[in-house]
Amino acid sequence: MGGMDLRTRTSLFCGVLALAIAVSVLLKGKPRLPQLFFTGLAGDIGLWYLAQWLYHVGRSDLWARWTAVLAVLLPQFAVHLFESIVPEPGRPSPLKRVAGILMVPMLVLVLTERQHGLVRGAVILYVFGLIAAALCTLVMRGERSGSRAVQRRVRFLVFIGALAATFSLADFLWFIGAPLPPVSAVLSIVFLFVLSESLTRERLVDLYDILGQLLVSTALAFALAGIFYVFVVLFGGFETMYLGAILAAIVILVLFEPLRSKMENYTHKVFFRERVDLERAIGRARSELVHVLQISELQSVVISALEASRRATGAALYLPDPLGSDFALASSFGPAAALRIDVVTARPLIERLIASSSIVLEEVSYKFAESRRMGWSPQAEADERLLTAAEVLGSFRQAVCLGIHGERQQLLGILLVVDDRVRDAFSPDEVALLESLAVQVGVVIENSRQYGRMQERDRLAALGQMAAGLAHEIKNPLGAIKGAAQLLGDPSHDLKLGQADLEFVSIILEEVERLDRVVGSVLDYARPSKGDSGAVDVNAVVKRTLTVLASDRTEECELRADLADDLPPVRADAEKLRQVLFNLIRNAVQAMGGHGTVQVTTRRRMERVSSSLGRDSVLASSDWIEIAVRDEGPGIAPQVQKNLFVPFFTTKDRGTGLGLAISQRVVEDMGGRIEVVSRPGAGSTFSLVLPVGTDTHLGQRPSSGPAPIRETREMRQMVDASSSSPRLSASTELSARPGTGRA
Repeated sequence: MGGMDLRTRTSLFCGVLALAIAVSVLLKGKPRLPQLFFTGLAGDIGLWYLAQWLYHVGRSDLWARWTAVLAVLLPQFAVHLFESIVPEPGRPSPLKRVAGILMVPMLVLVLTERQHGLVRGAVILYVFGLIAAALCTLVMRGERSGSRAVQRRVRFLVFIGALAATFSLADFLWFIGAPLPPVSAVLSIVFLFVLSESLTRERLVDLYDILGQLLVSTALAFALAGIFYVFVVLFGGFETMYLGAILAAIVILVLFEPLRSKMENYTHKVFFRERVDLERAIGRARSELVHVLQISELQSVVISALEASRRATGAALYLPDPLGSDFALASSFGPAAALRIDVVTARPLIERLIASSSIVLEEVSYKFAESRRMGWSPQAEADERLLTAAEVLGSFRQAVCLGIHGERQQLLGILLVVDDRVRDAFSPDEVALLESLAVQVGVVIENSRQYGRMQERDRLAALGQMAAGLAHEIKNPLGAIKGAAQLLGDPSHDLKLGQADLEFVSIILEEVERLDRVVGSVLDYARPSKGDSGAVDVNAVVKRTLTVLASDRTEECELRADLADDLPPVRADAEKLRQVLFNLIRNAVQAMGGHGTVQVTTRRRMERVSSSLGRDSVLASSDWIEIAVRDEGPGIAPQVQKNLFVPFFTTKDRGTGLGLAISQRVVEDMGGRIEVVSRPGAGSTFSLVLPVGTDTHLGQRPSSGPAPIRETREMRQMVDASSSSPRLSASTELSARPGTGRA
């Protein structure tokens, strides 16, 4: 033939492309069984198109026979390919057996009676019937797998396979004499390429992007060709073709962007339906969280959004327990969640969350099982510790764990999300969406804390103004009242009072002194002094404080000290640190009714924090000194613990409610914090956690404050009780020991 028609050229083009796709799959690393079967399928299709080309060029009977034989072999590769994607080792495959049985008579037919119309129809029915059966089998295997990731990939493959088979069927119609243009041949090769990508790429989102781009590009290509065809036919001729091309280009430019946008949106909704639901729910939650400052409202927004997304069967939000170092359950839905996450028990989990944004525990479990099969490794040991720690999560031990980090990468909370309906419930892209929600939650928590500090400053400013007025309006009249009462009770005064009158005068003086202490406490809380900070020996401060307290001998209460050796100094004010210890120990004695043992311990404490270096995140140790005061009292009720450090909150009949509030302010000014652990009936432990002094301060001589020690006015003001507080016995034990102890 002097030239080739459109079908002949298209067959050559498609044959070469199909063979190139087959070779490219083999070149992408070591091929697995599905890739090998796909290579056979693509190679068969490529040779089939080349045989068509050779037949159209030479009209040789040999190439017609090869075309028929390759058509019979095509479904054999397809059946083996689709069944190898989701293998079921223990389940026999009847489809393979049926395909193998049918192949022999079909080969005999096409080699002997291929020209007969019934034989050609039987070939088409055989080819596409087996391919359709293979796709149905693949769907059923995917549903039986129980893995959402496998189900998604199977649905994608079935969709692409069905499109490729449909267009191939349309192209097969020429085999029975249907005069159709070879457009379907090109489209079948396009979807063959997408099928090859789906077997080599792990991320479904990449596959969806490829498919979406192909759909958009194909639609635009056909639109472009159609527009050019219409304008060239309408205007015709060389002279007007240029004008037609310009008009066609203008129309394409006008329609290109809307058409592409529509196609992308439609593709996104079709292939990312579940991801779109989650993305919308998280988007709504993030937009609501922008205006949230209260933690209670934060909990409601996050949990409601995850529940409304229908992508999770359960979620739990854990925030730091204000009464301890553990994480307490703030809000949840779905399966029963653990009430708290013990930091000590879950340390491997906490450390992993500090270093990373999320942990997919189900994925870690799979990797650990795979590592055990391949041999023990340090990573497998770390994963085993992590999975053991995750047992504290109960029903959420296979969940996606999301770390809620602050600006300095400290762990502010933990968000758990689980879908127990299927395996591999959340894709990496959905985990990334959940991570974005966790980031927003961290921002809200920090904003809430900052807002609380601003409110505290405003309240303190108002309290300072009030205190200044109190100093003038109350203290001066109190001085006059006290002076007058002292004058009345002076024995040298001319006015002789009876015993009952003197008792009333004594009550007036006592109450005036108590009111003076209350006003002084308010002034101290509103305008606390920064003090004289320096390198302080904690053990020396504890010993000297206990020496002062042990001088009171009214009550039988024993003080014990268990002090760690070689503690580094802290940066603090020794006098104010003694004031805080004085207050905590007095409170412990009062909680026990003046009978029992108060134990004061010191130890060095290391905490793991995360810091960012460029794009990497590393773990670092933070050094702290802990002073713990433990009593044997009845403990503190949970509802009382929440208000311990609230100014003017007290459970005592004559207390001011400022002792612990002032203590907390003093310790925070030193860069530390006060932790409380208490259970009803098991006593209470108040721990002062202070940072070790910086290197520039460690070279200074540790100071424990001025000597001799005396009970100052501030110490008395910080004692949240009346002047008749229980006192201490002299049976104080001071012992130093190596190592550290648990308060």
